[in-house]
Amino acid sequence: MLEITPAAVVQVIFLAREGDLAASQLREFIAAMAEDEKAELTAIAWIGRGTFEAEEFAEAVRTAAAEATTPTEDYLMGMPHLAENLEAGLDALGVDVTGEEEDLL
Repeated sequence: MLEITPAAVVQVIFLAREGDLAASQLREFIAAMAEDEKAELTAIAWIGRGTFEAEEFAEAVRTAAAEATTPTEDYLMGMPHLAENLEAGLDALGVDVTGEEEDLL
């Protein structure tokens, strides 16, 4: 279902939580992703903040890809509550990231 790995999303969540301390790392990490991964990451965040429902994931990905007018890293880093939105989006999609979270701690 997902092109982006749950571990990559968890990495973004952790870097986003670090705030200014990890901003350049977060920017570089997202910028290095493939375009389909960036669209999925955006879609997961949108689902988490309630813009789309989990059942609309494919539509959210298509919309993210079609409407990408600024670099994804700039867009997502400007999103309030990015980490929380990504967590909620993963949860809504039924993606268990317990193992990935433990690996990063």
